[in-house]
Amino acid sequence: MSKSWLAAFIVVGVLLGAGVLLLVTSPPRGEPIVLLPAPTPAPITVYVSGSVNQAGLYALPFGSRVNDAIQAAGGFNVQADIGAINLAEILQDGEQINVPEIIPIQAGNGVFRSLPGTNLLVDINTATLEELDTLPQIGPITAQSIIDYRVTNGPFATIEDLLEVDGIGQVTFDKIKDLIRVGTYP
Repeated sequence: MSKSWLAAFIVVGVLLGAGVLLLVTSPPRGEPIVLLPAPTPAPITVYVSGSVNQAGLYALPFGSRVNDAIQAAGGFNVQADIGAINLAEILQDGEQINVPEIIPIQAGNGVFRSLPGTNLLVDINTATLEELDTLPQIGPITAQSIIDYRVTNGPFATIEDLLEVDGIGQVTFDKIKDLIRVGTYP
């Protein structure tokens, strides 16, 4: 090989080496790619009103359900018609949850019943004289006898225990048994 070819190879090799060195050590071009964390959905705000213990605005995590909003509002109060709302429904931002109240209506025969879809039953362990007086065949005197009985003997364990109260016989009991319940005694 001649010296000129050898010199040419050396020059080409030096140039290639310098180019590779320049390429490797030069800063990258353009903007670097920055990976952001996955976005966290913003909380939603809902207004809870009606038959709850603490009506108001509540911030809840995205994907919350009606039950979560009711719990944030302190739960249902004693007048709440629990069966009237869907506790499993997923909430949307800005939504209002209005828990309806059980509303008694008077049937033509003087019997008080609830509106369709409600569960109005008179709790014989906590009912006032006025509430007991709304039951058919129960006037103020018999209502007071019921109150006196539970004060003297403690709460009723079953609705059938009402038959032990003076003034309540089987006929009266049969007329009110579907309108009463036994809950807790305060």
